[in-house]
Amino acid sequence: MPLTDFHTQKENPVLHTFYGRVHIANATALLHYKKHGTVQQLIHQLKYRGQQEIGTFLGNMMGELLKKEIAYSTIDYIIPVPLHKKRLRKRGYNQVTTFGQQLATHLHAEYVADILIKTQNIKTQAFKKRAARWLTAQHSFEITDSKRFAGKHILLVDDIITTGATLEACALALQKTPNITISVATMSIAS
Repeated sequence: MPLTDFHTQKENPVLHTFYGRVHIANATALLHYKKHGTVQQLIHQLKYRGQQEIGTFLGNMMGELLKKEIAYSTIDYIIPVPLHKKRLRKRGYNQVTTFGQQLATHLHAEYVADILIKTQNIKTQAFKKRAARWLTAQHSFEITDSKRFAGKHILLVDDIITTGATLEACALALQKTPNITISVATMSIAS
């Protein structure tokens, strides 16, 4: 498994993705993702073949690593990047649910999947360039209860980070909450 070890580095490529765009306290990715590689196959099996135990496995692996890091010891809530309700209904599950749930267990945090919602059903962004992804994702997320997270540390989780546009849009929606701290953890980062 091509581990990144970014969880031990305050300055890392995941955090650099957000510089000048949105404030993220800490950011990490578990694995390096390369086209036609093992991680791509794992994520594909998780996302499109119903192999949710992959999310559980990766969540346990990352949870073991993050619980040893001070930067992640104050996480109050784990929030997944949401799917639009139509896509969720079609797929039957959010591919980051079991990953986030395992992280919540290891970090003694609460997993909350119903506060951040996706308001627009957008086709996959996998083949879009950075600017197109950002424009598409910019107003796609809303928070339904901003008071719940006031003064709390949130860990936003997703399967893969490429340009960071989706996570940025989620973070911007969450930042409408007073005194919120946002960190990011993904299963993988595209190389």
